[in-house]
Amino acid sequence: MPYALREAIAAFRRTPLLSALSALMIALSLLLVGLFGVMAYNLQLVLRQMESRVEVVAYLRDDAPPQAVAHAQQEIERLQEVREVLYISREQALQKARAELPEFSGIFGSLESNPLPASFEVRLMPNQSGSEAVAAVAHRIEAYPFVEQVRYGEDWLDKVFLLRRAAGATTLVLGGAFAVVSMLIIAAAVRLAIYARRDEIAIMRQVGATHGFVRMPFLIEGLITGAAGALLALGATYAIFALLEGSVLDIEWLPDAWVLGGLAGGALVGVAASALAVRRYLREV
Repeated sequence: MPYALREAIAAFRRTPLLSALSALMIALSLLLVGLFGVMAYNLQLVLRQMESRVEVVAYLRDDAPPQAVAHAQQEIERLQEVREVLYISREQALQKARAELPEFSGIFGSLESNPLPASFEVRLMPNQSGSEAVAAVAHRIEAYPFVEQVRYGEDWLDKVFLLRRAAGATTLVLGGAFAVVSMLIIAAAVRLAIYARRDEIAIMRQVGATHGFVRMPFLIEGLITGAAGALLALGATYAIFALLEGSVLDIEWLPDAWVLGGLAGGALVGVAASALAVRRYLREV
């Protein structure tokens, strides 16, 4: 077994309580990251569902030439932002209104003529860059001379994209803050371990040990501590998720990529915190 790994394991054996407390504190910090990650992921799912329903409705004039309408439908379908274009005739619009608005069925049934116009229902690709992309599609459709009016829900669409940007920024800020807290906890634990072995490190330095040789056991110790804390946080996060899912909230568990990223992030935070603590100590001695 390499010297660095043996020393890291020996450090856990010498101070099991300190090591356990360090892993527990890291787990508590990462638990907040995990719970916020579950919330952020489910918020993303909701926003994606809302974005998938984004559509542009273009109402056509009654005298619109059929050939021009068909040609325009093909042109709109070729736009990269567009997923699907449905042509709704006047008769289809009336049938749809009767089906979706049964409270007005008496009014629709007594009409001598159909007052509803034909229309295009333009369904867009999800994950648009912003409401500006949707507005650009609406303006292009509005340019056709036989299009009388275009609607795409400007007000609520702006709020959806604003909410998505705010959720992304909040995830980065809070995730970074919790990562910093975890690094400070690990760094404090490593500095205590360094202080406990200061005489041994001083002897190693006197006999010619390099910085890398002295640093490696502490890096492994930080890696193991960070990974252990991440595993504890993952288990606690899933326990809370299982308690809430179905009984209180209808939520989804994190994707595998997020879980693996969290475990790797915990380990990397441990290594980074240990590296900073050892580097600072070696500069001081």
